[in-house]
Amino acid sequence: MPPAVSQNNEAFDHDAALHACARGERDALQRIYEAEARFLLGVALRIVRERAAAEDVLHDAFVSIWNRSSTFDGNRGSGRGWIYSVVRHAALNRVRDGARETVLDETAHEAHDAQAALSAWKEGGSEWERQATLGRLGDCLDRLEPERRACLLHAYVDGCSHSEIAARVQAPLGTVKAWVQRGLRALRECMQ
Repeated sequence: MPPAVSQNNEAFDHDAALHACARGERDALQRIYEAEARFLLGVALRIVRERAAAEDVLHDAFVSIWNRSSTFDGNRGSGRGWIYSVVRHAALNRVRDGARETVLDETAHEAHDAQAALSAWKEGGSEWERQATLGRLGDCLDRLEPERRACLLHAYVDGCSHSEIAARVQAPLGTVKAWVQRGLRALRECMQ
């Protein structure tokens, strides 16, 4: 629900400003911004709970207002309400998108990097070069402690998760994660 109309924007015609935006009049968008930005930022901030994220939402919402102003229909509601609904939906989308984001820990980043390196290695170079590198990789794997080697092979050859590896080698999950991380580091150093 839009806040009560203040003294400054009481006479502001939101509908006319939206129609002007639809005609490509950029100063109309500026007028909307000047009249409503502080209130719209408050709406976004109440939903996303972070100032920087709310400012991003507000920016995205104004881009959307500009791009979608031609869809505004004064017969279906007020221009001011339409503007607030655009901001509200942008903020809610931001929250939903944030809920879908997956933050990878350091071990997951290393695993992702290792998979990318393996894919690039398979696609590039000649068969002879791959065989030569495999020989070096085998030597480097042989230098690892048996537990670390087993964890790496389960992870990258068998495609097991850390918890699956922990069950297979009968070791605590934290220990398995450390073995994988240290094993990858040792392999990188050996292969250089």
